[in-house]
Amino acid sequence: MSLLRVLSFRHGESAANAGHATSDPASIPLTETGEEQARAISQRLAEPPAVVICSPFRRAQRTAAPTLTKFPTVPSEIWSVQEFTYLAPARCVGTSAEQRRSWVDAYWDASNPTLVDGPGAESFAAFIGRVRTALDCFRLLHGASDVTVAMFGHGQFLQAMRWLILNGIEVIDADAMRSFRIVDQHCPIRNADGFVATFDGRSWTVEQKYTALNNYRFR
Repeated sequence: MSLLRVLSFRHGESAANAGHATSDPASIPLTETGEEQARAISQRLAEPPAVVICSPFRRAQRTAAPTLTKFPTVPSEIWSVQEFTYLAPARCVGTSAEQRRSWVDAYWDASNPTLVDGPGAESFAAFIGRVRTALDCFRLLHGASDVTVAMFGHGQFLQAMRWLILNGIEVIDADAMRSFRIVDQHCPIRNADGFVATFDGRSWTVEQKYTALNNYRFR
C-alpha cells in the first residue's frame, strides 16, 4: 500500500515569537535564531521532497527558503496554510504578544466558533474549514507509489491538523473550540518543530513528532 508522508514544519522563531512589536501578520520576519532553525531543517532532509508547500506568510517562506535552495529542482506551491488570525489586524498594529494577551484571553474565553473580531480576522469555524481543505488537497497527492512532501506552516494551523487527525472532530462548536485551546496550550508546537502526517489512501495518521535541532534525518 502506497503512503503519502507530509513533513509538517512550523516556521522558525519570528520577531513576534521573540516578543517584539509587529504590525502586519503576513510580513513578520524571522529572527537570526529563526534563520538558523530554517537552515537546520534543510540539513536534516537527506532526500528532496516531491513538492514544498508553503504558507503565504513571510516567516514560513523564509523557513522554507534553505530547503528550496538545497533542492533547486523541487517545485514549490503556496497554499492557504497561513496562521489563524483571530484578532483584527488593524487593532494589533505596533503591539507585542504580551500587549495583546488580554485580547487573546477574551477571544478564547468567549468560545464562539463563528465570532469574527473585525476586518481581516477569521472565525474559528472558518479556520478549521481551511485546515480541512488543506487535508483534502493533500489527499489528492496520494498515488500508486510512496510520496513525501514538506509543508512549512504555522503553530496553530499545524496544531489543528494534528487535532483533527487524532480526534476525528466533526462538529465545530463551543466544546470543540475549548478542546482545541486546551491542546494548544498544553502541547504547543514550538518554532521549527512539527510532526509527520501519513495518508494511506483511506485514513490519516500522525506518525512522528520531532524537534528540528536533533540528529534525525528524513529520507
